[in-house]
Amino acid sequence: MTQIRTRLERGRGALGPALGLVHTGRAPTRALLTAELGVTRATAGAVAAELEALGLIRVDTRPTGPSGAQGRPSHRLEVAPEGPVALAAQVHADGFRAALVGLGGETVATAPGCMTVPADPAHVLGEVVAAGAELLRAHRRECVGAGLAVPSAVAEPEGTALNPLHLAWPAGAPVLRVFTEQVARAGITGPGGRPVPCFVGNDVNVAALAEHRHGAGRDAQHLLVVASGHRGVGGALVLDGRLHTGSAGLALEVGHLTVRPDGRPCHCGSRGCLDVEADPLAFIEAAGRPAGPEISLLEQSRDLLRTEYDDPSVRRAAHILIDRLGTGLAGLVNVLNPDRILLGGLHGHLLDADPDRLRAVVADRSLWGRSGSVPLLACALNHNSLVGAAELAWQPVLDDPLSALGG
Repeated sequence: MTQIRTRLERGRGALGPALGLVHTGRAPTRALLTAELGVTRATAGAVAAELEALGLIRVDTRPTGPSGAQGRPSHRLEVAPEGPVALAAQVHADGFRAALVGLGGETVATAPGCMTVPADPAHVLGEVVAAGAELLRAHRRECVGAGLAVPSAVAEPEGTALNPLHLAWPAGAPVLRVFTEQVARAGITGPGGRPVPCFVGNDVNVAALAEHRHGAGRDAQHLLVVASGHRGVGGALVLDGRLHTGSAGLALEVGHLTVRPDGRPCHCGSRGCLDVEADPLAFIEAAGRPAGPEISLLEQSRDLLRTEYDDPSVRRAAHILIDRLGTGLAGLVNVLNPDRILLGGLHGHLLDADPDRLRAVVADRSLWGRSGSVPLLACALNHNSLVGAAELAWQPVLDDPLSALGG
């Protein structure tokens, strides 16, 4: 026992990095954990045992190799199936969604809500937190923190929504403070009954973080994500595993790149921005269809592309938006030189509908794109903004599991 404690003391600083390796799937076995951490096998074993004692991972000692294989098989490492979760929340133009997300980006449960988002953030944030609290009660899981994704640039560190253009919220709405108050009011507590830490981020920023850790952006060093959800267009950049948010959290407002100088007026005061020229409403209008209230604009756009792409008006609208999107992406490639581009929401559906056309536009209009060295892929995760909001809440645990969980 003394030897184990000594090994653990030597490896205590490796708890966070070890948990991060299991969390992102880079260390599915103890042998790989040992190699990635650069520690002895004994120290890696002690670290894994401590993370298991904290209820975060499970060490499976059953044989993994084929019968008759030489050498001792390595223990498998996986996230604890009934371990703690983060409460994730997302607010968008058509309502909200709450979820419980465990380590590994696993979505345990979700609860959608449709509503007209009023000018007072407390109203919708109270609704989404209440939905999350009900999920926690139903699944009886411990909560490590709460993360919120919003369709706005978010000033750091105060957590104010600076430009919620597609919501009725006032500019500068104190969403982090209101979210924290609603979480406390709902009686959501963390390990030991302590208040849970709360976080807020731009929806595309956190989606990019989720895709980088668990989705189509794994292993990318310079990952660019551009997406159009329910309204508008957003972008994010992940550099060496970290979100690039600028000096105050306002970087990569790609929705306000001009792609049609004589185009329609934008909410920002300019004209012809991606935000109004390449989002679901622009697509539906270009296809000559009414924007029905029965389903969200994103769902209506997706259904048109999937079921009516042979209709000349739908195909023409798709080509129009692909050309606009490709023009914007080409400019971003010239400035940022990413090694991978992911497209989410409507843009991912446009890529699926006509990948050759979109890739050709980007290649023809960008210096680096002409070499064909910039992979253009669709986002892979369902509800990646929710998974990303959960990543914000999980980060303190990944940084220091013992302190975050009171161990």
